[in-house]
Amino acid sequence: MTVFSGFVFAMDVDGKATFAFEAKNFPEAFELCKEDWVREDLITMTSNGVPLCSSTAKLTVRRADEAEIVIYRDAALKAQTEDLILAYLLELDQE
Repeated sequence: MTVFSGFVFAMDVDGKATFAFEAKNFPEAFELCKEDWVREDLITMTSNGVPLCSSTAKLTVRRADEAEIVIYRDAALKAQTEDLILAYLLELDQE
């Protein structure tokens, strides 16, 4: 059973909501902006043929809104894992 123990945040890429995730607090959530693997993954992923991120894109985090929280919790319940879950807030292209 998935237990929600933190707050849900949204990662914005150049101001566009990209994914929601859970963290204990804002400083912990902000650390995700500094992770190289996050930017690298976002550069390789596309939506409507456009990469989600560029090498110079600004990554920011904020508290998720109600709709984003619902999307995150649905993804977390389906995933059934204790690992970090990134619930994408936009349509991803198939690889």
